[in-house]
Amino acid sequence: MPSRLAAVLWDMDGTLIDSEPIWIAQQFVLAEQHGGTWTTEQGLALVGADMHDTAVAMQAAGIEMEAAELVAAIERGVIDSLRDEVPWRPGVRELLADLVREGIPCAIATTSSHEMAALVAAAAPDGAISVVVGAEDVARTKPSPEPYLRAAELLGVRAEDCVAVEDSPNGLAAAIASGATTIAVPNDAVLPESGDFLLWPTLAGRTVEDLRDSLSG
Repeated sequence: MPSRLAAVLWDMDGTLIDSEPIWIAQQFVLAEQHGGTWTTEQGLALVGADMHDTAVAMQAAGIEMEAAELVAAIERGVIDSLRDEVPWRPGVRELLADLVREGIPCAIATTSSHEMAALVAAAAPDGAISVVVGAEDVARTKPSPEPYLRAAELLGVRAEDCVAVEDSPNGLAAAIASGATTIAVPNDAVLPESGDFLLWPTLAGRTVEDLRDSLSG
Protein backbone atom coordinates (compact mmCIF):
# COMPACT_ATOMS: atom_id res chain seq x y z
CA MET A 1 0.00 0.00 0.00
CA PRO A 2 1.47 3.41 -0.94
CA SER A 3 2.80 5.56 1.89
CA ARG A 4 0.81 8.60 2.87
CA LEU A 5 2.05 11.89 1.47
CA ALA A 6 1.84 14.20 4.49
CA ALA A 7 3.21 17.37 2.86
CA VAL A 8 5.47 18.78 0.16
CA LEU A 9 8.46 20.88 1.22
CA TRP A 10 9.66 23.24 -1.47
CA ASP A 11 12.91 25.01 -2.08
CA MET A 12 12.14 28.42 -3.56
CA ASP A 13 14.84 29.97 -5.77
CA GLY A 14 15.25 27.97 -8.95
CA THR A 15 12.63 25.41 -7.88
CA LEU A 16 9.32 27.18 -7.30
CA ILE A 17 10.42 30.29 -9.16
CA ASP A 18 13.01 31.04 -11.83
CA SER A 19 14.69 33.70 -9.72
CA GLU A 20 18.37 32.82 -10.11
CA PRO A 21 18.77 35.19 -13.12
CA ILE A 22 17.31 37.98 -10.96
CA TRP A 23 19.79 37.29 -8.15
CA ILE A 24 22.72 37.28 -10.56
CA ALA A 25 21.51 40.51 -12.21
CA GLN A 26 21.46 42.19 -8.80
CA GLN A 27 24.98 40.95 -8.11
CA PHE A 28 26.13 42.62 -11.33
CA VAL A 29 24.39 45.86 -10.33
CA LEU A 30 26.35 45.99 -7.07
CA ALA A 31 29.61 45.11 -8.84
CA GLU A 32 29.07 48.03 -11.22
CA GLN A 33 28.20 50.40 -8.39
CA HIS A 34 30.83 49.37 -5.85
CA GLY A 35 33.84 48.19 -7.81
CA GLY A 36 35.24 44.73 -8.31
CA THR A 37 34.62 42.26 -11.10
CA TRP A 38 31.87 39.69 -11.36
CA THR A 39 30.90 36.97 -13.82
CA THR A 40 27.85 34.87 -14.51
CA GLU A 41 29.91 31.80 -13.63
CA GLN A 42 30.61 33.23 -10.17
CA GLY A 43 26.92 33.87 -9.69
CA LEU A 44 25.95 30.37 -10.78
CA ALA A 45 28.51 28.87 -8.40
CA LEU A 46 26.58 30.44 -5.52
CA VAL A 47 23.18 28.99 -6.42
CA GLY A 48 21.71 27.53 -3.24
CA ALA A 49 24.39 29.08 -1.04
CA ASP A 50 23.80 30.95 2.19
CA MET A 51 23.68 34.71 1.65
CA HIS A 52 26.68 35.19 3.93
CA ASP A 53 28.72 33.01 1.58
CA THR A 54 27.55 35.17 -1.33
CA ALA A 55 28.67 38.31 0.50
CA VAL A 56 32.10 36.83 1.25
CA ALA A 57 32.58 35.78 -2.38
CA MET A 58 31.59 39.21 -3.68
CA GLN A 59 33.87 40.97 -1.21
CA ALA A 60 36.72 38.72 -2.34
CA ALA A 61 35.96 39.83 -5.90
CA GLY A 62 36.63 43.42 -4.87
CA ILE A 63 33.09 44.68 -4.20
CA GLU A 64 33.57 47.17 -1.38
CA MET A 65 30.50 46.81 0.83
CA GLU A 66 29.89 45.52 4.33
CA ALA A 67 28.44 42.02 4.25
CA ALA A 68 25.12 42.94 5.85
CA GLU A 69 24.69 45.92 3.55
CA LEU A 70 25.54 43.84 0.50
CA VAL A 71 23.06 41.10 1.39
CA ALA A 72 20.31 43.62 2.11
CA ALA A 73 20.88 45.43 -1.19
CA ILE A 74 20.73 42.24 -3.24
CA GLU A 75 17.62 40.97 -1.47
CA ARG A 76 15.86 44.31 -1.80
CA GLY A 77 16.49 44.34 -5.54
CA VAL A 78 15.17 40.80 -5.93
CA ILE A 79 12.09 41.52 -3.79
CA ASP A 80 11.32 44.62 -5.83
CA SER A 81 11.51 42.53 -9.01
CA LEU A 82 9.25 39.82 -7.56
CA ARG A 83 6.67 42.43 -6.58
CA ASP A 84 6.36 43.23 -10.28
CA GLU A 85 6.23 39.60 -11.44
CA VAL A 86 6.79 36.16 -9.92
CA PRO A 87 8.48 33.96 -12.56
CA TRP A 88 7.06 30.53 -11.75
CA ARG A 89 8.93 27.48 -12.98
CA PRO A 90 7.14 25.20 -15.49
CA GLY A 91 4.41 23.08 -13.96
CA VAL A 92 4.66 24.59 -10.49
CA ARG A 93 1.37 26.47 -10.28
CA GLU A 94 -0.53 23.54 -11.73
CA LEU A 95 1.02 21.11 -9.25
CA LEU A 96 0.40 23.48 -6.34
CA ALA A 97 -3.26 23.79 -7.34
CA ASP A 98 -3.48 20.00 -7.58
CA LEU A 99 -2.06 19.70 -4.05
CA VAL A 100 -4.66 22.17 -2.75
CA ARG A 101 -7.45 20.11 -4.28
CA GLU A 102 -6.05 16.99 -2.60
CA GLY A 103 -5.73 18.76 0.76
CA ILE A 104 -1.96 18.23 0.98
CA PRO A 105 -0.13 21.11 2.71
CA CYS A 106 3.04 22.72 1.43
CA ALA A 107 5.90 24.70 2.95
CA ILE A 108 8.75 26.79 1.58
CA ALA A 109 12.20 26.09 3.06
CA THR A 110 14.72 28.57 1.64
CA THR A 111 18.05 30.25 2.27
CA SER A 112 16.44 33.51 1.16
CA SER A 113 14.67 35.83 3.58
CA HIS A 114 11.33 35.13 5.19
CA GLU A 115 9.99 38.32 3.62
CA MET A 116 10.84 37.12 0.13
CA ALA A 117 9.43 33.65 0.69
CA ALA A 118 6.22 35.10 2.13
CA LEU A 119 5.82 37.22 -1.00
CA VAL A 120 6.10 34.12 -3.19
CA ALA A 121 3.73 32.16 -0.94
CA ALA A 122 1.15 34.95 -1.24
CA ALA A 123 1.40 34.81 -5.05
CA ALA A 124 0.83 31.03 -5.14
CA PRO A 125 -2.63 29.51 -5.69
CA ASP A 126 -4.89 30.22 -2.71
CA GLY A 127 -4.17 27.95 0.23
CA ALA A 128 -1.20 26.25 -1.42
CA ILE A 129 1.63 27.28 0.90
CA SER A 130 0.82 27.49 4.60
CA VAL A 131 4.32 27.58 6.14
CA VAL A 132 7.40 29.63 5.28
CA VAL A 133 10.89 29.01 6.67
CA GLY A 134 13.43 31.64 5.67
CA ALA A 135 17.11 32.05 6.44
CA GLU A 136 16.46 34.01 9.64
CA ASP A 137 14.04 31.38 10.95
CA VAL A 138 16.75 28.77 11.61
CA ALA A 139 20.13 28.65 13.32
CA ARG A 140 21.74 26.84 10.36
CA THR A 141 20.77 27.12 6.73
CA LYS A 142 21.28 24.59 3.95
CA PRO A 143 23.14 22.23 3.58
CA SER A 144 21.98 21.68 7.17
CA PRO A 145 18.64 19.81 7.27
CA GLU A 146 17.29 22.31 9.80
CA PRO A 147 15.16 24.33 7.32
CA TYR A 148 13.34 21.20 6.19
CA LEU A 149 12.99 19.78 9.69
CA ARG A 150 11.60 23.11 10.89
CA ALA A 151 9.14 23.28 7.99
CA ALA A 152 7.88 19.78 8.75
CA GLU A 153 7.59 20.62 12.44
CA LEU A 154 5.52 23.72 11.70
CA LEU A 155 3.23 21.66 9.48
CA GLY A 156 2.87 19.07 12.23
CA VAL A 157 4.22 16.21 10.16
CA ARG A 158 7.33 14.02 10.04
CA ALA A 159 9.91 14.92 7.42
CA GLU A 160 10.08 11.21 6.56
CA ASP A 161 6.47 11.42 5.38
CA CYS A 162 7.18 14.37 3.10
CA VAL A 163 8.55 14.97 -0.35
CA ALA A 164 11.11 17.76 -0.72
CA VAL A 165 11.78 19.41 -4.10
CA GLU A 166 15.17 20.99 -4.80
CA ASP A 167 17.45 22.29 -7.56
CA SER A 168 20.90 22.78 -5.97
CA PRO A 169 23.58 20.57 -4.38
CA ASN A 170 23.29 22.34 -1.00
CA GLY A 171 19.54 22.00 -1.09
CA LEU A 172 19.68 18.32 -2.01
CA ALA A 173 22.06 17.66 0.88
CA ALA A 174 19.70 19.43 3.29
CA ALA A 175 16.59 17.66 2.05
CA ILE A 176 18.18 14.20 2.03
CA ALA A 177 19.60 14.68 5.54
CA SER A 178 16.14 15.66 6.81
CA GLY A 179 14.81 12.22 5.88
CA ALA A 180 12.36 13.52 3.29
CA THR A 181 12.01 11.78 -0.05
CA THR A 182 13.95 14.16 -2.28
CA ILE A 183 13.28 15.12 -5.87
CA ALA A 184 15.83 17.09 -7.89
CA VAL A 185 14.52 19.28 -10.69
CA PRO A 186 17.54 20.71 -12.57
CA ASN A 187 17.74 24.39 -13.38
CA ASP A 188 20.89 26.54 -13.31
CA ALA A 189 23.00 24.68 -10.75
CA VAL A 190 25.13 21.65 -11.62
CA LEU A 191 23.74 18.70 -9.68
CA PRO A 192 25.47 15.49 -8.56
CA GLU A 193 25.26 12.71 -11.12
CA SER A 194 23.79 10.35 -8.55
CA GLY A 195 22.67 10.22 -4.94
CA ASP A 196 19.76 9.48 -2.65
CA PHE A 197 17.30 11.47 -4.73
CA LEU A 198 14.99 11.15 -7.72
CA LEU A 199 15.66 13.20 -10.83
CA TRP A 200 12.71 14.81 -12.61
CA PRO A 201 13.74 16.86 -15.66
CA THR A 202 10.71 19.14 -15.14
CA LEU A 203 7.61 19.53 -12.99
CA ALA A 204 5.48 20.17 -16.08
CA GLY A 205 2.83 17.49 -16.31
CA ARG A 206 3.60 16.05 -12.88
CA THR A 207 0.71 15.21 -10.55
CA VAL A 208 0.03 14.51 -6.89
CA GLU A 209 -0.02 10.82 -7.79
CA ASP A 210 3.53 11.12 -9.06
CA LEU A 211 4.53 12.64 -5.71
CA ARG A 212 2.81 9.83 -3.83
CA ASP A 213 4.56 7.25 -6.00
CA SER A 214 7.94 8.84 -5.28
CA LEU A 215 7.32 8.56 -1.53
CA SER A 216 6.25 4.92 -1.65
CA GLY A 217 9.13 4.01 -3.94
